[in-house]
Amino acid sequence: MESAILLMQCPDKTGIIAKVAGFIHGLGANIIKSDQHSTVDDDPWFFMRFEFSFDPSLIKGGDIERKFSVLAKDLNAEWEIHYRSRRMRMGLLVSKENHCLVDLLYRWKNGEITVDIPFVISNHDVHSGLVKNLGADFFYVPAEQSGREKIEKQLLEIVKDKTDFLVLARYMQILSENFLSAYRNDIINIHHSFLPSFKGASPYRQAYNRGVKLIGATAHYVSAEIDEGPIISQMVERAGTKDSIEDLKKKGRNIEKITLANAVELHIEHKIIKYKNKTVVFE
Repeated sequence: MESAILLMQCPDKTGIIAKVAGFIHGLGANIIKSDQHSTVDDDPWFFMRFEFSFDPSLIKGGDIERKFSVLAKDLNAEWEIHYRSRRMRMGLLVSKENHCLVDLLYRWKNGEITVDIPFVISNHDVHSGLVKNLGADFFYVPAEQSGREKIEKQLLEIVKDKTDFLVLARYMQILSENFLSAYRNDIINIHHSFLPSFKGASPYRQAYNRGVKLIGATAHYVSAEIDEGPIISQMVERAGTKDSIEDLKKKGRNIEKITLANAVELHIEHKIIKYKNKTVVFE
């Protein structure tokens, strides 16, 4: 048996669930999980996630997509179907700090996140031994090279057509709009603050200077505007009066890696639908 996940969004109206469930039943498939959400604003919008199993010997390749496209057109829906048998390929980019990298690699080797990691890219060469020992390729692309265009050309040569999405595991370099347009797939970033507060560089210093009582970490999709992409996952930790900037960084590293891992898991489980500059997350 094969299982698939259908993600869909469309204008809200009565009968959507019945129509989609009827379509899945017509395939001879069985619905395993279903979840849905509707907005309550002046332009109500409907979101759905269906997971279903089916016998692939009874369905020709491409038949599900071809048949569903007819219903989707009737519903004026945006949609995508993902199959469990196809593992996603996740490329990792990291700078000097390795806590998020180590955590993701550990979860990968332990089978906690079911992806393929073909490579890790870093602008620091210190991670090569760790990465190679765990069975992934390592590419060193130093940031000191002349010109962002040359660096991003190297990055694209490595990642293009070899990954389904990228994760910036504390990769402290800005990716240009040209890179995002050329790559086209999703990119997940971990920012070491509770966005939209303390964007940009040195957020822990910003938080310390403001005397905040909570610090946070935010995993979000990368957009052309720095730290403005749709938010996937967030966590917070208490900040004490006696905490120094280094204390805040230490606390922050723990919630950064957990927040990023949560976002990666939601992404590979296809539990996220982007809507405007937000996300609908089925947890």
